[in-house]
Amino acid sequence: MSDNGTFKGRREDRRLVTGQGRYTNDWNLEGQLYAAFRRSDRGHAIIKSIDTSAAASAPGVVAVVTGRDVADAGFATLPPISPPPGRGGQGILVPQRPVLAGDRVRFVGEEIAVVVAKTAAAARDAADMIDIDFDDLPVLIGFENAMAADATVIHDNIPGNICFDFEYGDEQKTADAFARAAGVVTLTAESPRVAPTPMEVRGALVSYDAAADSFDVYCASQGGPAFGQDLALMAGVPADRVRVHMVDVGGAFGARTAPFPEYPAMLYLAKKLKKPIKWLSTRSEDFLTDNHGRAVSLKGELAYDDKGKFLALRTEWLCDSGAYLAPAGVLTNSVNGKVVGAGAYAIEAVYGRHRQVITNTSPTNAYRGAGRPEANYIVERLVDEAAAKLGVDPLELRRRNVLRKAQFPYNTPTGVRFDSADFPGLLAAAKEKADWKGFAARRRQSRKAGKLRGIGCGLFIEPSGGGGVKKDEVAVVFQNDGTIVIHNAAGPSGQGHETVFPELVGGWLGVPVERIVSHSGDPKGPRLTGAPSIGSRSGMTLGSAFKIAAEVVVEKAKKLAADALEAPPEDIEFKDGVFTIAGTDRTMKMTEVIERHASDSPHPLDTVAERPPSMAFPSGAHVVELEIDADTGDIEVVRYTAVDDIGNAINHTLANGQLLGGIMQGAGHVFGEHCAYDESNGQLITGSFMDYCMPRAHLLPAIDLVEHNVPSPNNPLGAKGVGESGTTGAMPACMNAVMDALRSVGVKHFDIPATPSRIWDAIAAAKAAG
Repeated sequence: MSDNGTFKGRREDRRLVTGQGRYTNDWNLEGQLYAAFRRSDRGHAIIKSIDTSAAASAPGVVAVVTGRDVADAGFATLPPISPPPGRGGQGILVPQRPVLAGDRVRFVGEEIAVVVAKTAAAARDAADMIDIDFDDLPVLIGFENAMAADATVIHDNIPGNICFDFEYGDEQKTADAFARAAGVVTLTAESPRVAPTPMEVRGALVSYDAAADSFDVYCASQGGPAFGQDLALMAGVPADRVRVHMVDVGGAFGARTAPFPEYPAMLYLAKKLKKPIKWLSTRSEDFLTDNHGRAVSLKGELAYDDKGKFLALRTEWLCDSGAYLAPAGVLTNSVNGKVVGAGAYAIEAVYGRHRQVITNTSPTNAYRGAGRPEANYIVERLVDEAAAKLGVDPLELRRRNVLRKAQFPYNTPTGVRFDSADFPGLLAAAKEKADWKGFAARRRQSRKAGKLRGIGCGLFIEPSGGGGVKKDEVAVVFQNDGTIVIHNAAGPSGQGHETVFPELVGGWLGVPVERIVSHSGDPKGPRLTGAPSIGSRSGMTLGSAFKIAAEVVVEKAKKLAADALEAPPEDIEFKDGVFTIAGTDRTMKMTEVIERHASDSPHPLDTVAERPPSMAFPSGAHVVELEIDADTGDIEVVRYTAVDDIGNAINHTLANGQLLGGIMQGAGHVFGEHCAYDESNGQLITGSFMDYCMPRAHLLPAIDLVEHNVPSPNNPLGAKGVGESGTTGAMPACMNAVMDALRSVGVKHFDIPATPSRIWDAIAAAKAAG
């Protein structure tokens, strides 16, 4: 069930690196027109008037559409996913987001109008000609401004600009534990807003079939069937009236899960004009309007007894939802934080409160990790603060307080059931691999060279699976040329689905993997239900469903082989792709059974199988070691060790690739990546790659990856997700290492982003304070 060192590369790579991939901009239809959006350049304003006359008369322009046109036709945006009731039974207060703004804009980049023209350039030029008269309103950037007593209300139905107040755990039990504690550490920390920045910008090509009242949509998504269902809801048509076509997706990170407002506008235009309409965003537009991630302010308190045993944890989150609620934004920063609210530790009393705040910024949504990195981050930062206060080695303090392997499955104080983990084993492996014992000597060497040296650990557990669906369906279809096409409803964006799923199915059926082709969300294939590629779920959930499908195929084929071999089915055994009459040498290969029925339509082995989603909990211990130049604030990460439990690995090479990407993303967040808005007018200051700090290859050294796996009992593969583990482990490990170095020169508090200038300022301030 893994490559075991024999992996020959991803099947899709040759196609992609030789320019044969097919992304959104590679789709074209005869007679297509082009769309461009006129967006708000104001952070918060009333729209007094919109003059489209100049745009409408511009060369090549076919149509100009505003918000009233789209709304009157019944097209709408998606409502957010509702979390469980909040504090005091309160539900979520939902601001109504129009497809195109009508009377008011609430963030820079919000869609106001759309121009359709014969060329993309003509559409963009004409969009700039739309003249809008604004009456500016106060712009609210940041929690302090949005939550001020005299703050302007951004949406009339959301008083105080707080749309949801969520709590979990036992507040009184936690307070009682704090009251009897020997010591308490308190920390405030930031998880700054970030932009997802996938390589491929957003876009779509939409055509409308008037006779069938149906749409064909060509775009990138994390799951075509689910994306199509959302589009159908936006258009007010049955789900089978929208077919989403996708082959390759140039990155996602959560930003390609659900349709943005541009998509229902495109559906409306295709229906209105009876022509295919193509739209491709610019990078600047993506920076402004791709749903951002993180944007959380955290406060945590950890109580412990006189022996350093953790007694209670109390956390408070302020979550910047942006101007509107993205589909999974509130869920990300409420339920997902609750799931791992106590981290990897045996803490009996936990209480958390998360408030979601409306601001004049781009909406925030699920972004790689989706709330779990923040939850683990605040806990791990607190543990290091406690270790420093107690004068105890940080790894030793963790070892004393972690859950033991024998305690699993474990019911957490926040109401979640962890399946399996071995935290003592993870810590021991990380300690050895990172040479934690040798750090003191290396620190002395750094001091001699005038450098500060720090080491930090990030211990974590996070959920994988779920997905918000009742079942995941897969199909195995046998073609008359001997090819096997396997179908699923998810959308790969670099995970290697085309490689992994054929490997699995081929192994179970005993069929050469070269004969198996994987299709994700193919509208021409069987209509399947299932979640997109989210929540580190596809390998374990779809892999498990394919295992069920393969078992069904084997049972069907066993009967066909029995007929051919003239033996009772119960006498037929199957192993390594061969059917054998028990106790004889009479055999038939699976490939022979397939070929004997190649002309049958449908093929008797065709199978659709399903599996309900289940959760599994990957975990890990990451250790970062770094040097800081106190004269410049420059950081060099000199060592990165990641010990991870990903359950039974389906493909070690691809799992490592997921871990490496996640680690880089988490480290990038710590060492500079963040969005910044001008508080005076709501303009995005970091609106291009010239201003936005993307992580680069030199940020990290070669990363030592170690597997310390405990199979999950919750799925037939024993697998756990791996797509977000790297990010969740990297954030606390990197920041704890920074703080370990800075404490040596008197810095008591420091926060993300750990940029050279901010580090230099912190060191200078500590020196000035004596």
